[in-house]
Amino acid sequence: MKQIKKITCIGAGYVGGPTMAVIAQKNPNVEVTVVDLNQARIAAWNDENLENLPVYEPGLDAVVGEARGRNLFFSTEVDKAINEADMIFISVNTPTKTYGKGKGQAADLKFIELCARQIAAVAKEDKIVVEKSTLPVRTAEALKNILENTGNGVNFHILSNPEFLAEGTAVTDLHNPDRVLIGGEDEAAIEALVQVYEAWVPRERILTTNLWSSELSKLVANAFLAQRVSSINAISELCEVTGANVDEVARAIGQDSRIGPKFLKASVGFGGSCFQKDILNLVYIARSYNLTSVADYWEQVILMNDHQKTRFAEKIIQTMYNTVNGKHIAFLGWAFKKDTNDTRESAAIYVADHLLDEEAQVVVYDPKVPAEQIYKDLDYLGTRSPENNRRLVKVVDNPYEALDGAHAAAVLTEWDEFKGYDWAKIKEGMKRPSFVFDGRKLLDRKELNRLGFAYYAIGE
Repeated sequence: MKQIKKITCIGAGYVGGPTMAVIAQKNPNVEVTVVDLNQARIAAWNDENLENLPVYEPGLDAVVGEARGRNLFFSTEVDKAINEADMIFISVNTPTKTYGKGKGQAADLKFIELCARQIAAVAKEDKIVVEKSTLPVRTAEALKNILENTGNGVNFHILSNPEFLAEGTAVTDLHNPDRVLIGGEDEAAIEALVQVYEAWVPRERILTTNLWSSELSKLVANAFLAQRVSSINAISELCEVTGANVDEVARAIGQDSRIGPKFLKASVGFGGSCFQKDILNLVYIARSYNLTSVADYWEQVILMNDHQKTRFAEKIIQTMYNTVNGKHIAFLGWAFKKDTNDTRESAAIYVADHLLDEEAQVVVYDPKVPAEQIYKDLDYLGTRSPENNRRLVKVVDNPYEALDGAHAAAVLTEWDEFKGYDWAKIKEGMKRPSFVFDGRKLLDRKELNRLGFAYYAIGE
């Protein structure tokens, strides 16, 4: 069996960067190089100040600090890294298509194909190619065709090794995974990757399957998790009209060992790069095989999530006397969840968009998301001109500044720091009546009511 001495990862984003940092940390004798064409991103990974890494994850700075320069390298020299590697991870973006057939549902595989063609053009020796990006089932077939038909007579072994990281806990998830999944057809190639992970993961947690099971398992895992979120969010609306409390319902059903307590937290809706994209992908695949009932079933998870975001925005408008025109609404949080600077598909974007349609004045504070990203997220929707977004949205780096003079506060991300604010002081600086709309059920209702806030939380 081939001993892996050099690993290259194409893609230095939220998956590639942390995963390769931990692989390098745990395999000091393996040289790991992460390559990306984005020069600014690579420069940030190489920044001497570890606080400037392009991905914020608790504990990641320590891992990078330990391995970088020893056996972990970040570079823009893609061809060189491909040529030298025994094993190549593909960890590039696979966004939902915004054009053509499958628009709005299918995964856009253009970056995957470009990677495959580049590997085929450059490689002079046999390589193990590992799919790390989230891909539709049977993508490996396309990958294999490209590599075998455009290469230099080189043998390529394709493996699927999907990531199961939760942003905000990615380093913990990598250090102590529930399972590592490796799908493939070639036993020697599978074993080579098993040995990389065996440096720190117990063998019984490393599952090996065929390629197609591995590819599909990633989509299904995210679909099941998202389904739980949409299920409890559907019940939250029912709780509001019946007088039940969604937290109490969640606690009662979560005590059932068949159900369990995880992912039963009602909120303004799920976000992130994976849940929506992967379910849409699952829906598209099902439709492409004419499995209409299967597709409709999973699509409902997305529809429920969209409904929850719209419902929250509508609740703000209705409660504030059916108009938010010119009203100052402070957004606490923009990231899709706490402990990450990732804003992809964040509920905050869509709630803001809805309120901006009503000419609200939105002031945003998030401890980790910069202003340029917030404007980029709004501009990407194409709902209004960038000039209009900047007229209606202000981004500040102090929460008290965001809340000063506000008609309402809306909690969109569950950052722990929001709980520790001086809400008595905040109340003094806000307009009366002072509204708080808690989209994450984070704050203490009794305390805010005592201070005189008009407090609304989902599911109560």
